[in-house]
Amino acid sequence: MRLHFKCKNLQRTGAFKVRGAFQALERLKKKPGWIDNWGREKGIVAFSSGKETHYQVENTRLIKPRGNHMQALALAARENGIPAHIVMQNSVRLNKAAATRGYGANVVLCEQGEREAVTAKIVAEIGARLVHPFEHSDVILGQGTMGLELQEQVPNLDAIITGCSGGGMISGIALSCQGTGIKVYGAEPEFEGADDRSRGYYSGERVTQVKTRTIADCLRAVIGERPWDIIYRQKLVSRMYAVSEDDIREATRLVLERLKVWIEPSATAPLAVALYNEGFRAMVEKEAGEDGWDIGIVLSGGNISVDGLVELFS
Repeated sequence: MRLHFKCKNLQRTGAFKVRGAFQALERLKKKPGWIDNWGREKGIVAFSSGKETHYQVENTRLIKPRGNHMQALALAARENGIPAHIVMQNSVRLNKAAATRGYGANVVLCEQGEREAVTAKIVAEIGARLVHPFEHSDVILGQGTMGLELQEQVPNLDAIITGCSGGGMISGIALSCQGTGIKVYGAEPEFEGADDRSRGYYSGERVTQVKTRTIADCLRAVIGERPWDIIYRQKLVSRMYAVSEDDIREATRLVLERLKVWIEPSATAPLAVALYNEGFRAMVEKEAGEDGWDIGIVLSGGNISVDGLVELFS
């Protein structure tokens, strides 16, 4: 196997999320009524949480995982001159709230369990538009530009492995590879049932509830309905693979020591699949033969503190 790394840990805000955020706002600005209805002045809204949460907006049940969407959205809004209202619970880490404010967002702190209500209140009173991190077609398409770039950068690319949480990134990449012959594979942790995407893929039923303490904390969310349709019903993702905590930890160590780049454990699940998952390696050997495969590995982010890395390896 020849591995080619897409280093989104070096992206602005330290993660791939900016692609979807910028795409969503660019499309939003072009929607009918955006200018006439004072869309630019009313702005956008999103909320952050330290774990999966559920909320209801316009009769749609949405799922919001923890992740880097908030900072990406704040940056995209600032660059476009659009107000961003980001709702965070008051127990959020100070550096996370400060970073989001640093990108120009109005951070609204609330008590635990009140994020949904505060977000809905902002939508109702201000008229701000809700931008979801993966149940949003434009966000998915924005994340998919990674796949287009990999195809341009790596001639004769055979496959791409990317992490899968809510599913916005992998579904966008899968759409970008449709009709090219490039196979797309998902990577996820297996700890405490975190392999819900794999279980759902093989059972044919989307898993709607997961509770796990995996070290790959950005891969804890339940996969969204729109990504599920692309991944499973349209069959654009070839397979899902799960890896152990030790595999993820060792892949993280390898990136830090050999590639010399800052990385979070969630981002190294794809590399762990390529290096340590026996099923994946056997499949590649069978299908590729002596020629081997050129495989794109998406390193999705690097937002982890020094203390976090110390704890990871202690």
